[in-house]
Amino acid sequence: MVPSPSAPFSSVLSIPLVRTPGSDEKQESMLDVTPQDASAALARLPSGLYVMTSAFEGKRAGVCVRWVTQLAAEPPLIGVAMFRGHWVEPLIRDSHAFAICRVDDADRLIAKKFADPARREGDPFDCLPIETIVTGAPVIRRSLVALDCVVIRHLDLEADHSLYIGHVVGGRVYAQQSGS
Repeated sequence: MVPSPSAPFSSVLSIPLVRTPGSDEKQESMLDVTPQDASAALARLPSGLYVMTSAFEGKRAGVCVRWVTQLAAEPPLIGVAMFRGHWVEPLIRDSHAFAICRVDDADRLIAKKFADPARREGDPFDCLPIETIVTGAPVIRRSLVALDCVVIRHLDLEADHSLYIGHVVGGRVYAQQSGS
């Protein structure tokens, strides 16, 4: 059974098995995959601690995101999945730009400043060394690497995350990750 596009993710997925000559005919012809199996597999996909930042008309904001991936080499494109409804979204929409800062997973200050989706009073970049590269989006200098991007697409996925596709127009390598 192949789920229809409108089938809920919580339904059981059935994947046909490939038969080899001489295989036991009594073997099941379908492999049932539960939502828990799919979630466990998704948890093994690469992720890290990134801060997605933007600025517009004197306002700056950032949010922790976990999923960033390179989409193309020429032109250099990245995809970023961001939890919907964060107050950085209007800044990205209006500036048409964002930066991605890869930070150390153990950096508790960054996690504290940018993990909470609720709007806080004051500038979240206070006490952090920052700079801009090309677009004006704030780049955290204590990050491992940073990419400065112009938005070329924003996709509303009708899910808990939105997808931003950015054309990388600048970047910096600040530090080597431990163990690299």
